[in-house]
Amino acid sequence: MSIRKENLVQGEYYHIYNRGVDKRDIFSNEKDLQRFFKSMIEFNVKDPIGSIYLNTFHKDEELRGKASQLVDFVAFCLNPNHYHFILTPLVEKGIEKFMQRLGTGYSLYFNQKEKRTGSLFQGKFKSKHVKSNEYLLQLSSYVNLNNCDENGKIKNLLSMSSWKEYINESNFNFCNKEIILGQFESKEKYKKLALSLWKETCKKKEEIEDLEFIKH
Repeated sequence: MSIRKENLVQGEYYHIYNRGVDKRDIFSNEKDLQRFFKSMIEFNVKDPIGSIYLNTFHKDEELRGKASQLVDFVAFCLNPNHYHFILTPLVEKGIEKFMQRLGTGYSLYFNQKEKRTGSLFQGKFKSKHVKSNEYLLQLSSYVNLNNCDENGKIKNLLSMSSWKEYINESNFNFCNKEIILGQFESKEKYKKLALSLWKETCKKKEEIEDLEFIKH
């Protein structure tokens, strides 16, 4: 069994990403996409929650609370065959525990639905330590806009990201955005920077290191 070389420690930020085995799609339809997102919410707890299906009969407030979370989401993007997260662990080994539950839980759901067996994801999730604020800002643009073209228009409808949260086009408040937006006078100024960084990324995407799963 392979052992992760990097320790994912509290107080630090990480780019977490993975894709379907053999680059296969991990979302077949909108229901799959919503199921994965629901898993991101409900598996992010210190104590196991059991069945997501059974928990749909309870209110979200009864299932999770800030004090019981394993990780904080800063940004995310879900694409048909891969995903990107920016996470910080809130407890020891918070990312490892959360990702194990997310990967196992969603794989069981998907394999049962598709009547398939075997791994759904390409090995263990990948992680990259965010070592500077400059990289964090660039990464937030990359993750938030990963399902968009260079002008910020969504390219694949079977995808979702935290971008609308950041630019005030959604009332949903899933991510903890303060580490990013707290550096700007307004969301509009962040939007301008993020789009500028993303346009630059799109133009030289073949040269960028560490961002392994650029749009197919």
